[in-house]
Amino acid sequence: MKHPEAIASRVMLGVRWSGCGLCAAHVLRWPTTATSSPSPLLDPTTFHLRRLFLNLSGDSSGGRSWPCCPVTNEVSSVAARSTEVIEMEYADLNLKDFYGVNPQLGHLRIRQHVNPLSSSFSAPAEIPDWKEVFRDATLPLMVDIGSGSGRFLLWLAKNCPETRNYLGLEIRQKLVQRSQFWVKELRLKNIHFMFANAMVSFESLVASYPGPLTLVSILCPDPHFKKKHHKRRVLQEPLVNSIAENLSRGGTVFVQSDVLEVALDMRNQFDDRPDIFSHVNVIGDKPSCDSQGWVLHNPMGIRTEREIHAKLEGARIYRRIYEKVK
Repeated sequence: MKHPEAIASRVMLGVRWSGCGLCAAHVLRWPTTATSSPSPLLDPTTFHLRRLFLNLSGDSSGGRSWPCCPVTNEVSSVAARSTEVIEMEYADLNLKDFYGVNPQLGHLRIRQHVNPLSSSFSAPAEIPDWKEVFRDATLPLMVDIGSGSGRFLLWLAKNCPETRNYLGLEIRQKLVQRSQFWVKELRLKNIHFMFANAMVSFESLVASYPGPLTLVSILCPDPHFKKKHHKRRVLQEPLVNSIAENLSRGGTVFVQSDVLEVALDMRNQFDDRPDIFSHVNVIGDKPSCDSQGWVLHNPMGIRTEREIHAKLEGARIYRRIYEKVK
């Protein structure tokens, strides 16, 4: 029998899930030993100032939630507000400065739902010359599967330039083109976006990378609500196996969704591999999860675009963190 909350979530979110791209901020620091737990890698000054200035955290640590509108009555209002909040949240990237340089790369009209099983996405992505892509191709690598607009990784790359490299895999080519345009304009050499189907190309790409894979994030993936379309969901057994094979020991997996049914599906796939993945319920020295094991607060220090949109609609965000122990 399905979890009743999952059923309710599917009914509501099936109407309102319109996609908002993916973004976030400071990422989890992977542990140095298999027994230690990840802790947030936050610049306290930056984090504190962003919270005080924007006051958009939506949690109990000093910020407040923006008022939410009924989904059925004020969809356009929520969409407009989320756009404004996203621009504020990522204001330090100054991406608007580049809209006039190439108007086609400003606000894009794209398909929100893509079938990754289509033959048009079956070809593996070409493996790049990592030494040309990154300034230092030996740094630890973070891969964001379904990088959306790219603001998430751009913010990370700009604010953590010397600690790691960032690779965004996205199946919608227009978003990749715009993300790469932003990378060049910002003159960042620790980040790269690729037009790639993660279900096809993740293994070959990360296996060829010279440095260690230390973090994989899958944030608010396409829910593909219909049962017959569940096979289109990005996190399938082969991808879980590939993450298990290539992630460094002590590396971290961070999954998140505003759709409970999808979050449960991702949780179950990693919980089914207790010999490889250990659920993390303590960040630093404090418990971080509720009784169901969902991470209570965003450990990244900044919200993703989809998270902003969902919170404005009054939705809950379901998060899980795993550490590779073998």
